[in-house]
Amino acid sequence: QLQLVASGGGLVQPGGSLRLSCAASGFTLDSYIIGWFRQAPGKEREGVSCISRRGGNTNYADSVKGRFTISRDNAKNTVYLQMNSLKPEDTAVYYCATSSFGLGNFLPPKCRSADFGSWGQGTQVTVSS
Repeated sequence: QLQLVASGGGLVQPGGSLRLSCAASGFTLDSYIIGWFRQAPGKEREGVSCISRRGGNTNYADSVKGRFTISRDNAKNTVYLQMNSLKPEDTAVYYCATSSFGLGNFLPPKCRSADFGSWGQGTQVTVSS
């Protein structure tokens, strides 16, 4: 069974950190661009960060640049999102997803959810004092 599992969410105070993980079972992640997206209540889903198939190429939403870092360990079949200096406006359900867009280590300049086909179940991140 092909499955993406996002984990690592939780409740954290403003200024705190969390590391999200996106693990795959039943297939290997190294064939895909991986994206992290988030959706807050009453808001549209937003692309947070994406990483190319072999890593090395990344992009970030302006709202998280300098605070979040995406990385991947293809040997562990896992992609990570390190989130530092968290703010209340980062509160959302975070999803990871795979994309077959493009070839090789290409990465589009922005994460567009329409380019992503397989989605994990999401993990809740709540930033509150």
